[in-house]
Amino acid sequence: MQKLTTVELRPQAGVGLADPVAFPAPAVGSRPATTQSAMPLHHRLTTAVAQLLRAGGRLLSEEADHGRLLLFSPVFLGAGAAYWFLAATDFPLLPSLLCLSVLMLAVLVAGRSRPALRATLMALALVVCGMLCAQLESWRASTVILDSSVTTTVTGRVERREGDDRGRWRYVLAVTGTEAPQVKRPPRRITVIARGADAPFEIGDIITGRARLTPPAGPALPALNDFSFGAYFDGIGANGFFYGAPEKVDSQTGPQPARSTSEALLEWLYQLRSGIGDRIRSILPGDTGAFAAALVTDERRAISKETTEALRQSGLAHIVAISGLNMALSAGIFFVGFRMLLSLVPGVAQAYPTKKIAAAGALVAVTAYFLISGFGVSAERAFIMMAIMLIAVFFDRPSISLRNVVLSALIIIAISPSEVLGPSFQMSFAATLALVSGYQLWKDRRVRENALLKLPVLRPVVAVAGFFGGVFLTSLIGGFSTALFAVEHFHRLTAYGLPANLATMPIISFIVMPAGLLAMLLMPFGLDAPLWKVVGFGLDLVIAVAKTVSGWGGDIGLGRLPAWYFAVAVAGFLLLTLLRTRLRHVGTSIIAVSTLSLLLLPVPRPPDLVISEDGSLVAVVEAAAMASNRERPPDFIFDQWQRALVLPRHDPPRMLDGPAIPPEGEDRRVRLSRDQQNEARSAMRAAAAGADANRFSCVKKAWCTSRLGNGQVVTVIENAAYLGPACDAANIVVTSVRLRFNSCRSGATLFTGETLRRTGSIELRFTDAGLEVATAFDALSRPWMRHRAYDWRSNSFTETGLANVSDSGE
Repeated sequence: MQKLTTVELRPQAGVGLADPVAFPAPAVGSRPATTQSAMPLHHRLTTAVAQLLRAGGRLLSEEADHGRLLLFSPVFLGAGAAYWFLAATDFPLLPSLLCLSVLMLAVLVAGRSRPALRATLMALALVVCGMLCAQLESWRASTVILDSSVTTTVTGRVERREGDDRGRWRYVLAVTGTEAPQVKRPPRRITVIARGADAPFEIGDIITGRARLTPPAGPALPALNDFSFGAYFDGIGANGFFYGAPEKVDSQTGPQPARSTSEALLEWLYQLRSGIGDRIRSILPGDTGAFAAALVTDERRAISKETTEALRQSGLAHIVAISGLNMALSAGIFFVGFRMLLSLVPGVAQAYPTKKIAAAGALVAVTAYFLISGFGVSAERAFIMMAIMLIAVFFDRPSISLRNVVLSALIIIAISPSEVLGPSFQMSFAATLALVSGYQLWKDRRVRENALLKLPVLRPVVAVAGFFGGVFLTSLIGGFSTALFAVEHFHRLTAYGLPANLATMPIISFIVMPAGLLAMLLMPFGLDAPLWKVVGFGLDLVIAVAKTVSGWGGDIGLGRLPAWYFAVAVAGFLLLTLLRTRLRHVGTSIIAVSTLSLLLLPVPRPPDLVISEDGSLVAVVEAAAMASNRERPPDFIFDQWQRALVLPRHDPPRMLDGPAIPPEGEDRRVRLSRDQQNEARSAMRAAAAGADANRFSCVKKAWCTSRLGNGQVVTVIENAAYLGPACDAANIVVTSVRLRFNSCRSGATLFTGETLRRTGSIELRFTDAGLEVATAFDALSRPWMRHRAYDWRSNSFTETGLANVSDSGE
């Protein structure tokens, strides 16, 4: 320690001055000190930014030291796949391979001495790899999609089947032939609904029947989900239904489709899956049996619409899907139960690693569960996650970690990159990321010992509180993490999912899944019926909770999100869940700022008129309702319109008694006489002028017309014979008939079945600059869109070919 001494200072003799106060002399060349507040504003901003950058660099270096940058590898791989799928055209293969080679060479040249450059190059290489994976999957699928609706006689082999709540059966057929007419480009695989059969056909049977086939649906509105995209990668080329009950064809005389070993194995698995579902439904009738079968085989169509809607509105729909919850419970119950059984034998428990043996048994059980589950993406993700966790037990590694999530994501994206754009992949991984990140934060928290909680009397209370606290946090984190994706894909939120999950999770965890697992183990011996009754009791309670909570309301419609918001919010979510330092709060800030901007920015203007992709359904959009040209619009399309535009009320058309002048014989090629045209033209004008604005007036099987609020008139015709009067009486004419021309001589805007086939669904907005048209498709060059450009007359694909021929109906 430095020693301090006191020195007494005395004035010199003869000097009568007071003691001077001495100040240290400034050093030569120094400047006076400047306070922070006296610095110029730009200097202070520069200093603050520099400090933030240095702090961010240190935190980023810490993230890299902990290997967190590796966790972003599936993000870049998936981004490359998504970019390839969302692009307007395919990317050439050779330039992509060359780009990947150059990037990998640059990574080797950069080495470890320049980590930032090396990480950037690796990220770009992963993006290109994602694009190549997407291209490879597209080539591997090569699905032939039916180009237009057709009624034909179909013969095919039953590959899969699933019943619904109305006694109908949905079959997936491998098509072996079509006739009357013979389809020039027949799809290889189709799905068809059959009614009226005394008993369902077995998997492997060859059936035939008269069927109406249609291509997979495109987006119901521009920027909504394109169902033909999913159908292309699922190998489904058409959907339809049989007229009457199909018939079974003798396999000895009927055509036999060629099958590989893998297809035969899949057929056996689907037979096993179907048999298990039938067994469960024979023991538990109604929605209870359908619910139980869905938990095991993922066959959900048999659950009634009422129960399905109740599960969705209450936030319990995730229970039906075979996902992480089902896999984790089944693996955990088997693991714990098997390990307890082994521990009862002292010789085995002392001589062998019972934990690893139990993990191996649980891995076998989870694999069997996955094989009979139907291979859904949520089940695939959950199986890979559980397999990695159980394999980690073999090597004494941590089971629950973000690395396991990342590894499963890399595997799924590499095998099925098209799943990146689907809600199942996004929601399942979002929930898993959030839960694992939350678990790690909880595990790393500071724990304070509390002697009171260790009292034997309070231990049961602490255990119960811990269980419900875990369910509460799990439901809260899972709900918040999937909310963004639920709004993006389904345009709605569930307000009461938390209390519903709190009420049902104990039932699922302690009644349904344990009894269901034991029932599956005893099913080969025929001793499973009592245990399925226990499962049914638990599921009845779950259904009761779902219907009670759904009765509270809480189904909040939010409509379509802007594209920029979804992308930015997802980026913020990934930063929040994948980073471990305070740098993760950058993600929190991104989510908060983007959400605030969304709330403050003006809402995009809704369309004034929407048209379905086949032209059969048209709706006028008002402030609080949609007025359509159908008394009972098809649910599949109209429900999507109502959710996306947040317009729950439907105004049906006003039906007119006449004058209806249908052509004789319902032949669409019959032309109206001049007097009939004049009478129809007058009737259309009178109906548009006399009815309420934004409300259709219709003559059944002939035409519908409506006067919009801005004075424009839109007319929808079901028969091309009324085209001339419609073009003269309206500003916009819509018909589902596929005409050879695409314009009216009167100057009215014309949308036909042929033009809509190429553009998809349409939104119309009336602006000061004129009519603004938004289409679902701009180009038809992608593999899952090209069927829209197929011309069966020339047997070729063409982007143009519509003749600008006018028609006045004469």
